[in-house]
Amino acid sequence: MPQLGETVSEGTVTTWHKKPGDKVKKDELLLEIATDKVEMEIPAPADGVVGALLVEPGTTVPVGTRLTVIDDGKGAPPPMPDASAESTTAVAAIATAQPTPAAGNAKLSPVVRKLLAENNLKPEDVAGTGDGGRITREDVLTAIDTKAQHQIRAPGQNADERVPFTHRRKVIAEHMVRSLATSAHVVQAIEVDFAAIEVLRLQSKLSYLPYIARALCLAIHAYPKVNATIEGETLVVHKRINLSIAVDLDHEGLMTPVIKDADKLDVVALGHAIQDLAAKARANKLMPDETTEGTYTISNSGSYGTLFTASIINQPQVAILSSDGVKRRPVAIETPNGEAIAIRPVGVLAQSFDHRAFDGAYSAAFLKKLKELLEAGAL
Repeated sequence: MPQLGETVSEGTVTTWHKKPGDKVKKDELLLEIATDKVEMEIPAPADGVVGALLVEPGTTVPVGTRLTVIDDGKGAPPPMPDASAESTTAVAAIATAQPTPAAGNAKLSPVVRKLLAENNLKPEDVAGTGDGGRITREDVLTAIDTKAQHQIRAPGQNADERVPFTHRRKVIAEHMVRSLATSAHVVQAIEVDFAAIEVLRLQSKLSYLPYIARALCLAIHAYPKVNATIEGETLVVHKRINLSIAVDLDHEGLMTPVIKDADKLDVVALGHAIQDLAAKARANKLMPDETTEGTYTISNSGSYGTLFTASIINQPQVAILSSDGVKRRPVAIETPNGEAIAIRPVGVLAQSFDHRAFDGAYSAAFLKKLKELLEAGAL
């Protein structure tokens, strides 16, 4: 069972996509797991033959528990069930516990089955676009949307819609409430003139986010306590800067994949890393180590033109930065001839921080440094 988050100690096997004796290729889908934070498809780590499935679907086990063994032909063969009646029964139980594929479709994932059940849909009601016609989560969501549109158009359909929380929605809700109950949240914000970044951004064809991420890393070097976690009555200040990037999953939840050692990357590399992780998150292709060890989080609502966002801290971190919309506004500037009014691209950066870790003056100094770096374009 892989480690899928700093505070995650266990995971649940939801679906096996291979059975004992099956051949598997490296990176081919092997199984699906779920934790209190994420649902994830786990690929095979090597080519070989799958041994006994040591953990049945629906079973929750600690991180590090062996789930199966793949014989790559380089060592001892993987454990396989013996011919005893007891072993045969155990294998049959495992097979029975696994979801049965719908006729004409590849095996359905737990997420797909849950969505189908919650919305009174059958597999045959959904057109599968996955490999071999497999029904994906996006296929079901499309079918749900189509069904909803038909209901809206139907006469006399005025009853309120009741939408049960998905597993991901439940996890996010629990995480947010727990964060508010754990940390002493305080929010501070600062206006930034992005004129210098606008010039650089247009040349590089990047969004504002990579520049903000780069400036953030430099500001953390000056004010390292924002890059920390709390353990008991101790503030653990991290030497590595691992940026968690909040990624919207097409309005169906969010994930926070992590850019490890982000301060060692330049703006262009950061831009590529952000795009790569966001694409993987939306395609459910993140690897386990791409979701762990985050030390500071950036949440970006700017593409929607938001003015100000007070984000909830991503536990166990002590701070999170919200990057909101950059808009052209009239501002007072200093010129050789005195003050003047100019049109500049201006945006708000807001930091939510845990008052247990440091005080408002420290947070304000950090934001001031961040502002100075961005307005100078010194990245």
